[in-house]
Amino acid sequence: MASKKSQEEQRAGAEIIYGAEDCYNHSLQQLRGLGFPRGVLPLKDLEECGLVRETGFVWMKQKAPYEHFFVGTNTLVRYDKEVTAFLDKGKMKKMSGVKSRQLLLWVPIVEMSIEETAKDKIYFKTPMGIGRSFPITAFMDEEEKEKHMKEVEE
Repeated sequence: MASKKSQEEQRAGAEIIYGAEDCYNHSLQQLRGLGFPRGVLPLKDLEECGLVRETGFVWMKQKAPYEHFFVGTNTLVRYDKEVTAFLDKGKMKKMSGVKSRQLLLWVPIVEMSIEETAKDKIYFKTPMGIGRSFPITAFMDEEEKEKHMKEVEE
């Protein structure tokens, strides 16, 4: 965990949003701006979120840690009380607070990205540099899937 001083420095000049509904809408807007589907970060009971536009640093605080099972990838993911990342074009990097259950271990996820050449896959990377790709549709809700399928057909 970062020291209080470094957290304050990292968050200097941030736009901070409070409240579950406002934070949820802000998070969806950020995901959409990066090209990610709504379901890729299914955080619950958000209390606070923030964005430092200058650096791309974001954070999302929930009331409590949350585990989510992604049926489309057959993966259990744990989201800590606070999830942080740096936003970049088509990716979230230097992530903290996200772990994926792989066999008997919880493996941290430090980056997720949508490749320029393969916009139909999301790539998740661990601190060891090892990663795995999943179809983007595995994280979409029904409305997003319908829209995506229409775009693919065109």
